[in-house]
Amino acid sequence: MVYYGQTSCEQDTERYLDVVKYVFSSYKKEVPLVINTMGWVKGEGLLLLIDTIRLLSPSHVVQMDVYDWKAMAPLTPEYVHLTPGLYTKGKQQAKCKQMGMSGAENWKSSEGEGDASAPEYKLLYVHPEFPRAGVAGEARVHSSILRDMSILGYLGQLQSPDIGAVLPLHSLVPYQVPFSAVALRVIHTDVAPTNIMYAVNASWVGLCRIPDEIRCQTDGPVLLTQTPVCDCLGFGIVRGVEMEKKLYHILTPVPPENLRLVNCLLLGNIAIPNCVLVGQQGVEGEIPYVTSDYNYSILGSGKLKKKKHFKRREYAFECDYA
Repeated sequence: MVYYGQTSCEQDTERYLDVVKYVFSSYKKEVPLVINTMGWVKGEGLLLLIDTIRLLSPSHVVQMDVYDWKAMAPLTPEYVHLTPGLYTKGKQQAKCKQMGMSGAENWKSSEGEGDASAPEYKLLYVHPEFPRAGVAGEARVHSSILRDMSILGYLGQLQSPDIGAVLPLHSLVPYQVPFSAVALRVIHTDVAPTNIMYAVNASWVGLCRIPDEIRCQTDGPVLLTQTPVCDCLGFGIVRGVEMEKKLYHILTPVPPENLRLVNCLLLGNIAIPNCVLVGQQGVEGEIPYVTSDYNYSILGSGKLKKKKHFKRREYAFECDYA
């Protein structure tokens, strides 16, 4: 498992392909493998899907069409063979795109590789006959709800099976992790080193393992300059940061024998469900990290930007946390 750290890969497609390649490299081919691709099949998403098919060389491709929508061509072996992807070339393309300085640069095809034989797989084309099948707007809303439910279910492992009432997070005992024991990286944006602890505190993090040994020259946090593609052993919440003792306080259901392997914390653009923050019982006074007072002159306090490729529905609700 690799923690990508975002709900969409459109901002970093190169890293997405690096992750796909890394995960697929551990497949031993002893059992059948089912690959569930994304629903992003327009523009660069379709080109990325073609790259993925070329990389993984599947035996079967199941294509589920959308009712009364003819914009996407059937992904036949001939179509994939002739059509250039985002980073790979088709048979008729002279050159493939350069991938930059990431680990995906070894995807570059040498001259002549684009003339290889067409991929051999069987296309199973499913065309639904009922209206509103595969409506993208509803799928995005549902995926957001399911993602929150998945996170809540994961956090439910922190609860004791012997106690009937659900304990709030501040009643649970966290692990104390020294700054020097783990490296830290924010995946989705650039954060100044002086502000890194503000970003990490009260955040959802991937508990990862990088092959490099953690070496810290000072007692401060160990910051990575690049996002690694590495094993993710589970997830946790940074419940607090103790600057005086140089400790992270982390809540996680990952068993201790696996936690001993963790030496990297990756912070992505995945938010803790707001009900976790606003629904904590037993908190007197103001709830930490929750406020109803806004000052939009502060950097980062404005509204979230819309995705450039998607149109979102407008919903009548107010945000009750910040």
